[in-house]
Amino acid sequence: MWYVIEGYDGQQVLPARLAARPAHLARLQALQEQGHLLLAGPCPALDAEDPGPAGFSGSLVVAWFEDLEAARSWADADPYVEAGVYQRVEVRPFRKVLP
Repeated sequence: MWYVIEGYDGQQVLPARLAARPAHLARLQALQEQGHLLLAGPCPALDAEDPGPAGFSGSLVVAWFEDLEAARSWADADPYVEAGVYQRVEVRPFRKVLP
């Protein structure tokens, strides 16, 4: 089943986010190679493609996992969690309708 994983950044975490980004992207790339990634990306803190030093408010991932427990386990092991970038993470089922 598809799951939405939303990570919400803490305050002043842009340096930690940038440092953990390569490991974070490697995990997403692995999901993509398995055909389990629908979409992923950051949410800029400003209404701009490049938020500069304002950074990001969080990230969104929609990916396929066997069950909710597997999705939560994957999310809990994210490098952004380990680096203290995310202050909280929400995981919930998602049903793709369009396109």
